[in-house]
Amino acid sequence: MIKVGIIGGAGYTAGELIRLLLNHPDVELVFVNSTSNAGNPLTAVHEGLYGETDMCFTDEMPFDAVDVLFFCTAHGDTRKFMDTHELPENLKIIDLSMDYRLKSDDHDFVYGLPELNRRAICHSKHVANPGCFATAIQLALLPLAKQLMLNDDVMVNAITGSTGAGVKPSATSHFSWRNDNISIYKPFEHQHVPEVKQSLQQLQQSFHSEIDFIPYRGSFARGIFCTVVVKNKVGIEELKRIYRDYYAEDSFVFVIDEPIDLKQVVNTNKCLIHLEKHGDKLLIVSCIDNLVKGASGTAVHNMNLLFNLEETVGLKLKPSAF
Repeated sequence: MIKVGIIGGAGYTAGELIRLLLNHPDVELVFVNSTSNAGNPLTAVHEGLYGETDMCFTDEMPFDAVDVLFFCTAHGDTRKFMDTHELPENLKIIDLSMDYRLKSDDHDFVYGLPELNRRAICHSKHVANPGCFATAIQLALLPLAKQLMLNDDVMVNAITGSTGAGVKPSATSHFSWRNDNISIYKPFEHQHVPEVKQSLQQLQQSFHSEIDFIPYRGSFARGIFCTVVVKNKVGIEELKRIYRDYYAEDSFVFVIDEPIDLKQVVNTNKCLIHLEKHGDKLLIVSCIDNLVKGASGTAVHNMNLLFNLEETVGLKLKPSAF
């Protein structure tokens, strides 16, 4: 059994991660750390776990008792933690913050998008989980980068559910503001763009075009629906073949002929992709669940790869029938 610890266990991604790990046949969840909730049952925060576990949050961190440590911490806090704590040499780490996503000489974290870096993840010790928007955008574009087809600016619009803003209440996540409403935020300067560019340049070194990304806040709880427009003169059937060939060995990405919608992926680790040609423009539609494929599901996928498990173990999740 893989023994697991979680740092920062009170947020939405942590709750989803706990749900997945409790139902993973090869995992024993040893501790869930949350200083502010220490001693309280997990169900006091993650109410969907009633009947799943009697565990309580703890302020202790028995690193020697676990094989892998997940960080569900706020951006900036994982690096602070790593700098101030001595961790066992053989302890594997999966970080869900953005602290180590960009390559640097000062860390050894591998960027944890399995559809791009599966082999490197399998041979790594430290993994930086991708951002949720970044996951949806990259999966829409990686096959084109592989074929050196990204030679113009990329237009991206994507809408996310309120869970993408985290569990801490704010003016723009309050129900009375968010419900029946839509707005943009961080246009052209969202923090996920640099990691997207890094991944595209990994496959196509000549890619230096702009990614014009407009994120939207949606009037729903979870999911990301993303549309990408690029110029491309290749025929639609050939493009579909390129995408299906790229994802042929991937368990969670599906290229769909019919138009797709968000409900098809919510509560699953799937990414659905739909392609359309309009003149010399290629429209790529990509949708994921921001908490699963966009965060905790990919984190579990990465754990499976780190421990040489079949990558779908614990992740065969089904969407609602309605």
